[in-house]
Amino acid sequence: MLVKTKAIVISSLKFQEKSLIVKCFTLSHGLKSYFVRDAFSSRKSNQKIAYFQPLTILEIEAIHKNKGTLENFKEIKIDSPFHSIHSDIYKSTIVMFISEMLHHSIHEEEKNEHLFTFLETALHWLDNHDEIANFHLILLLETTKYLGFYPDISDMDMPFFEMSEGIFTPFHAISSLTEHESNLFKKLIDLKFDNNQKIFHVIERQIVLKILIDYYSFHLDGFKKPKSLDVLKEVFS
Repeated sequence: MLVKTKAIVISSLKFQEKSLIVKCFTLSHGLKSYFVRDAFSSRKSNQKIAYFQPLTILEIEAIHKNKGTLENFKEIKIDSPFHSIHSDIYKSTIVMFISEMLHHSIHEEEKNEHLFTFLETALHWLDNHDEIANFHLILLLETTKYLGFYPDISDMDMPFFEMSEGIFTPFHAISSLTEHESNLFKKLIDLKFDNNQKIFHVIERQIVLKILIDYYSFHLDGFKKPKSLDVLKEVFS
């Protein structure tokens, strides 16, 4: 089956000496893995290794056999090149971290057009703005809308956020945030990409990030803490 679609690169893994296994979140078919033979060979000009940097947005033609095996690209081109994401240390670190979070979060081989459109729009926002300190926090929280576990905010006036149920409650349970943590989480819920990026201090931002990672762990089976987390903390400390 020949498929033409946009695709966001989630991860790439070197296979043997010259090849790659590339995982993409596609607009048309959700998560797909592709085998790129001789990706490191200059002869393959249409499959440059640069195409497979984290969260690059591609336009692809691919052969989908849909048998649970690796698929194959036929044609690849960058849909709309980023200007700053891969050259700015802060942005590239954020992108590395987000791609790893998505790698552990998206497992479905079925399309999720709303999530794809959100991620595409968010990445272009990141590419075109400089005040980005809270970008990854907002993106991770917003992504839970499309993964099915966005917090229930109908009782946000309650003092404690209970992680396993995703609700605000009047009482502190074992899996609840403290009142201080809950207040920071409320701040995040109200944030948009264009809001003041200085709303959190460095320590507060790290607390909110830990809350988000723990929240993902509560709601996604087999979720693993990203290896790039320490790099992210170092760059934004």
